[in-house]
Amino acid sequence: MIILGIHPGYHDAAACLFDDYQMIAAVALERLTRRKIDGGRVPFEAVEECLTIAGIPITQIDAVVLGRGAFPWSYYNHFRGGRLIEGKVRLAIGKEKHKSMERECVRSSTSDSLSIFRSETFLSELGARSDVSVSFYNHHLAHALPTLFHTDWDEALLYTADGGGDNVQYSHRLYKHGQLKTLYGGDEALRSPMRIDSLGLAYGFVTQALGWRINRHEGKLTGLAAFGEPLAFDVMAKHFTVNEQGQILSDFKSNVEMRQLFFNLAKQHSKQNMAASVQKLLEKFILRSVRQLLELYPVRQLGLAGGVFANVTLNRILSDEADLDEVFIYPAMGDHGLPAGGVLQYLLERDGLDVWLSNRSSLDDLYFGRDWNANGDEAFENDSRIMAVSKSPIEYSAKLIASGKVIAIYTKGMEYGPRALGARSILASPSDAKINDILNKRLGRSEFMPFAPVVAEKDANKVFDLDKTKQYAARFMTITCDVRADWRQKIPAVVHIDGTARPQILKRAVNPLYYDILEAHKKITGLPVLINTSFNVHEEPIINSPEECIQAVLDNRIDYFVTSRAVYGIVK
Repeated sequence: MIILGIHPGYHDAAACLFDDYQMIAAVALERLTRRKIDGGRVPFEAVEECLTIAGIPITQIDAVVLGRGAFPWSYYNHFRGGRLIEGKVRLAIGKEKHKSMERECVRSSTSDSLSIFRSETFLSELGARSDVSVSFYNHHLAHALPTLFHTDWDEALLYTADGGGDNVQYSHRLYKHGQLKTLYGGDEALRSPMRIDSLGLAYGFVTQALGWRINRHEGKLTGLAAFGEPLAFDVMAKHFTVNEQGQILSDFKSNVEMRQLFFNLAKQHSKQNMAASVQKLLEKFILRSVRQLLELYPVRQLGLAGGVFANVTLNRILSDEADLDEVFIYPAMGDHGLPAGGVLQYLLERDGLDVWLSNRSSLDDLYFGRDWNANGDEAFENDSRIMAVSKSPIEYSAKLIASGKVIAIYTKGMEYGPRALGARSILASPSDAKINDILNKRLGRSEFMPFAPVVAEKDANKVFDLDKTKQYAARFMTITCDVRADWRQKIPAVVHIDGTARPQILKRAVNPLYYDILEAHKKITGLPVLINTSFNVHEEPIINSPEECIQAVLDNRIDYFVTSRAVYGIVK
């Protein structure tokens, strides 16, 4: 059965394609349109790309699962009175608005999205058969399910947190004794007043208050926090509590009131101290919530998803201080991961928990975008502006990196999620801390954290203090850990100010080219680590096509790029 998952979110719109329990393609809209965090509509381009990757025509789709995001006014059937008249006028003059399915459900006090949705109109515009099954998934359940599906846990707490979704900002689910129970954050929230309790939104408001963009630049605060003191924490914290059920609450009457507090505090404190304060706020209250839930429902595994858990420092705090055996963060933890979770919800409802659990599998990689493979090399070889400088990609790349050059790797399918994991990565030597400033300048970035390291699985614990709790998560660069003291001066470019790093643990079977360059560099330098940062410039998505790869070297963002066939550089 071919199942299409779609997230028409206001940011991070995306699509994915499953053949029953196997995901075969997944693409974020931004990677195609080249507009960062693109959304606000149905991502038809991402749907088309997924179908192209799979070689499947739209007429072979058997089911479509949708998030409660932005849909054209004409897809709804419940408008009356003035809203109906306005919509018809706008449609007639070509200025149709998009409406949030989440907000329309709240307005109608219903969780039955299909009852107010014109499925036939949607399927017709999609080009699908009229008999295709259409359903809607729950935002937070779609976040949570991949954390269980891609583990072999017998019990777990599944915890989600983000700025909001389906009228709730968190969800807590317990998997134990062969049952999956929703403790908080299901569809019932669509029929209740929205709580003002989002720490994710609080973090976003501080991002705004410091002059950056919400839902886009929160990572800047995570790095900046290490340079400040949490002097505004007490004022922030007095507004939040955790109740006996482990739910985070606040005394704010509205999000506007919350935002105003953080903007006022930002006038009184430095950027560094505001970042440190809101980082501490996030860590303390999420940890308190998780601990309370674990006390009520004792389990030893924790699954995390939602945009809040893009915060790798928070993830480490939970791993270290919540008394757990393992933490797994779904690598596509933000809203671009929702389509995959939505399909998993569909399969769970179709087959029941026992069958669903029997189909679980570990997650080996995230290369679900288009693999340009030989077509990429053909484009590179036919472009007169660049040339193959070596047909020995592994050894030559390692020598270039060891000599201080900046190399991009272009192989396999583009990664699904926010992290570059060796398909669209920039590689450099970690031995000189000055590379951070040099590379950030070339990429137009102004980051406050060192770059992340990649390390072979066999060398990981020699360089990093990675206990079993973190090892699975560290395959996907979703958690920080301590760098061992005797390695900190050897690889300063990847060590944070607190002595931690955010490593990617690599197995050769996952990406042989990536792994072999790492090993060849180790033979030359004795260093088992390389810098891995995403292949993109500031304010642009990670690259996708060969043309974008070529442009990066022409713009001097990188010195060379490597494929499995050759190393390429500018014709001189």
